Amino acid sequence: MPPPPPYKKLLQRCSILFLTLACLLTPPAVASPSDSKWDKETAAFVTRQTEAPFAPNGIVFVGSSSIRLWDLKTAFPHHRTLNCGFGGSQIRDSLDWFERVLAPFDPRLVVFYAGGNDLNAGKSPETVANDARELFERIHATFPKARIAFISSAPNPKRWAQIEKVRALNTAVQAMQASMPFLDYVDAHSAMLGDDKEPLPDIYREDRLHMNEKGYAIWNKLVLPFLGTPDR
Repeated sequence: MPPPPPYKKLLQRCSILFLTLACLLTPPAVASPSDSKWDKETAAFVTRQTEAPFAPNGIVFVGSSSIRLWDLKTAFPHHRTLNCGFGGSQIRDSLDWFERVLAPFDPRLVVFYAGGNDLNAGKSPETVANDARELFERIHATFPKARIAFISSAPNPKRWAQIEKVRALNTAVQAMQASMPFLDYVDAHSAMLGDDKEPLPDIYREDRLHMNEKGYAIWNKLVLPFLGTPDR
């Protein structure tokens, strides 16, 4: 069988080269947030906004289970608040699900608490602080007039072995105020310790991780001054 004409060989080589380049330039598949366990819970925020819209210039609370379990209506009856906490979440989750947990609501203030789950998952304080900075910057870019109140990571008895990492994270976030004039730091950590610098024994539930009513009473008092003028 005679060899193919030179131009056919050239076409074959070009085809092989094109396919090789296509494989190299095609990015690897990245998991969509819709693949996450937060899909159903965060979708409920969007549904709620569709059915009963939260008007602009309110106060949105975002973060992990300590936010989700907070009875905001009772704690702050004179302020217009919205709870967008999703339990067990890390700071990166609030970034990944930003379009659901924050973007629709156009707040004047974002009260944020997360970071403990991140440390518990093995992330370094530096990594968690960087995630926090990225989230704060995104909030500010999306809502330039909004303030952010970061509640410091709590000294939970169940995770007391991680206390130095918790304090390192708090210190790193507090230092961000120098370059982020829109950021407030709420020092709940100190208020949750007794004179012996150990966690107050009666402010946690039986799991020694989540707060009871006494714990939330501390937070209510600390956070209230950051909420500004009552809305109602």
